[in-house]
Amino acid sequence: MTAHTLNLESVIELSDEQFYMLCRRNPDLRFERSAQGDLIIMSPTGIETSERNFGLYLDLGIWNRKTKLGHCFDSNGGYTLPNGAIRAPDMSWIRNDRYESLSKADRTKFAPICPDFVVELMSPNDELKVVQAKMIEYIENGAQLGWLINPKAQQVEIYRPISKSGQDAQPEKELLESPKTLSGEDVLPGFELDLGFMWE
Repeated sequence: MTAHTLNLESVIELSDEQFYMLCRRNPDLRFERSAQGDLIIMSPTGIETSERNFGLYLDLGIWNRKTKLGHCFDSNGGYTLPNGAIRAPDMSWIRNDRYESLSKADRTKFAPICPDFVVELMSPNDELKVVQAKMIEYIENGAQLGWLINPKAQQVEIYRPISKSGQDAQPEKELLESPKTLSGEDVLPGFELDLGFMWE
């Protein structure tokens, strides 16, 4: 997925409602907005990445349908994070109690919540540093578990909140080489993602 960033500073400041309408009126593009107000425009992915995403959705969806512990979302689901950024991870999940705390109006737009669990699947044109920064942003805004899957490097970076406090402390990151499976840990109890297809 190719992403282009527009710095709108001193030109226009898009309100949340204006940003939402921009997205609605341009359905062939994916937009995000950084915490600084920059507009990020992303083209659709190739079908290889799309197929990999679908495989991830299936596993999470089947687990969630059985456990009924939360709500699953694809890459069209946007969130307004506490820092003001509007992001749309490739895959995300929210616990039932947190989802139910959202009003019906909040659920129709970019909900003011950070998912409990996020996944970003790198496309061939993605820049690693940019996606890593997004993963850190998710954790700093309340996500409890994040997976950055990099098919080209055959690696997965697992992000978790830090256990100690401190202004300069970064979220915890673990690097795995070609893992066959990933555990949902205590965030997604009993969930295990089969990643064998990702490295073929």
